Amino acid sequence: MTHVHPTRDDAVVTALSEVVGGPMGDHARPHRWWTPARVLLLLTAVVFAAGLVQKAPCSLAQGHDQNWVYSHMCYTDLKPLYVPRGMAEHAWPYSDDDQTRARYQVMEYPVGISYWAWGTAWVTHWLNGSPDVAARYKAPVSDLYGDPEVNDEENLFLLVNAVGFAALALLATWLLAGANRSRPWDAAAFALSPALLLTGLINWDLLAVALVAGALWAWSRDKPVLTGVLIGLGTAAKLYPLFLLGGLLVICLRQRRVGRFALAALWAVVAWVVANAPAYLSGPDQWKVFWSFNAERKADLGSLWLLVDQAGDLGISAHTVNVWSWVLFGAWCLGVFAIGMTAGRRGPVAMVPRLAQLGYLIVVGFLLVNKVYSPQYVLWLLPLAALARPRWRDQIVWQASEVFYFCTVWWYLGGYLAPAGGGDAGFYWVGIVVRVLGELYLAAVIVRDLYRPAHDPAALERVEPGVAVEPRPLRIGG
Repeated sequence: MTHVHPTRDDAVVTALSEVVGGPMGDHARPHRWWTPARVLLLLTAVVFAAGLVQKAPCSLAQGHDQNWVYSHMCYTDLKPLYVPRGMAEHAWPYSDDDQTRARYQVMEYPVGISYWAWGTAWVTHWLNGSPDVAARYKAPVSDLYGDPEVNDEENLFLLVNAVGFAALALLATWLLAGANRSRPWDAAAFALSPALLLTGLINWDLLAVALVAGALWAWSRDKPVLTGVLIGLGTAAKLYPLFLLGGLLVICLRQRRVGRFALAALWAVVAWVVANAPAYLSGPDQWKVFWSFNAERKADLGSLWLLVDQAGDLGISAHTVNVWSWVLFGAWCLGVFAIGMTAGRRGPVAMVPRLAQLGYLIVVGFLLVNKVYSPQYVLWLLPLAALARPRWRDQIVWQASEVFYFCTVWWYLGGYLAPAGGGDAGFYWVGIVVRVLGELYLAAVIVRDLYRPAHDPAALERVEPGVAVEPRPLRIGG
């Protein structure tokens, strides 16, 4: 199969290629072993290794000097949660044992992440010589924080997860490279992402990211059952993969193949139920913690709600944020539905939106009105953005805004944005606004592509039933 080469397709890459001799020639032949997928996997490995180096200072730091952690921007949730969530004793996260629950907080994450954390804690214990967990259980939890063996395990736990996250990142790259067989290089926006480098190790979000990449791959291969299963499993790790079903609904309505949507949705529900069953059956009250925790959470870091709350000193309640965020998100989804149903109908051939395009628009709407935007949430958008708008100019603009926010959130938490001892929130608000504008910019370009497909660099994967679309000639820019 002939691949679209980025040096002949993307203006930014074309300009950069002059350093090594210019765009790929008409008679150039690809390397026999270095296929696009293998090159992309190597690039992902290098970027992720650099991310591990970026987080290394926080692993080497002595004590718990939080300002030091924020100044180096190397914070990760993994180490701080190892003891207080019971992983030092390898406690089942959904245990209803009264003593266990009295000692530890319940994992406030969906079941997929809790299972992963529990499994990697087991691997950590095994690699550390299977320590005497019973002896730890007899001691107060406060004693574990100063235990040298437990401190070593925290670093080992981070490394075990880092290896797993690296595997997930590589898998996501491979899946994205195969989602559009003629354009494997589109996955480079994911593989070379500075957001992946900076945020990949903060939390367990890459688990859901890999499953979303898998869903995009499965849908591109006309596998609605597998697509549904992967969306269901992704929803069991993070809520946002569920929103891909909205994109599938629009596509299937446009193609008049609603049965495919019903099949995908059914298997998404089945996969989610199966994934949640062990947790719910072993500890229903603990299983509900994720839902209650998020319902009771007030406006938090990174959200526009926090900006409004702080700027107006309003003291907005969690209930108010919950109601209005869902109302606004519902209105946003109706807008995306209208765009998806009307876009691409002009011209001799009706063009159906791609799942990545609709998926990005829906998920970014959720993030814009959500009550919290943790730094690693940018990972949610990465696989969708890479395939929705495979142009380096637009990727750089968007990801630059995310990197700017990444810096400001740590400066804010560390108290470095307080000039002469004054207030520091205003500088952080700038970071929030810049991030939001970057996300809206990419959303606007994607909407433009939907209504004017000639600007869309990627070949549309399907049109109305029975109509084929001829591949467009390569074009620079757009």
